[in-house]
Amino acid sequence: MKDLLKIKAFAFDIDGVATDGGVFCFSDGDLLRTYDAKDGFAIRMAVMHGYPVAVITGGSSESIRKRMITSGVPAEDVFLHCRDKREQFAQFCERHHLQPEDVMYFGDDVPDKDVMIACGCGVCPSDAVEEVKEIADWISSRPGGKGCLRECIETTLRAQGKWTFDPVLYKKKF
Repeated sequence: MKDLLKIKAFAFDIDGVATDGGVFCFSDGDLLRTYDAKDGFAIRMAVMHGYPVAVITGGSSESIRKRMITSGVPAEDVFLHCRDKREQFAQFCERHHLQPEDVMYFGDDVPDKDVMIACGCGVCPSDAVEEVKEIADWISSRPGGKGCLRECIETTLRAQGKWTFDPVLYKKKF
């Protein structure tokens, strides 16, 4: 596994990483996804400790943006309807003055491969496609939507001595 002490930011896909990949489709075309609340808390902990966080997804539902904003991800770092995720990854890095190797990126399928190769630590859930597992620096013990983000963000923050909870700051930020 790559050096977790060098990670300064996190970015991830939604379907298959922050969710289990299942969707319910409504007649208006919106898709309903379920998220693990523990993953959401890990995102908040990262944000609370000053880590930039981005979502880079092919999904296009506004519900994704709303969920991620409530988890602390700034609206400008929620990239929807991505078809070449390298472009949005580069924008995120530029906006936050990061080098690609400063970022841990979570992906589960073929469209994530290029970013996983470019980033500092490419992570995938245990149920990612084989093509992604072959290039991942870290395969989480958890499947997508079931604590993959929590496991890896918490492990990284703990390695850096930053997995600490301040209820006053938490209340102020969220």
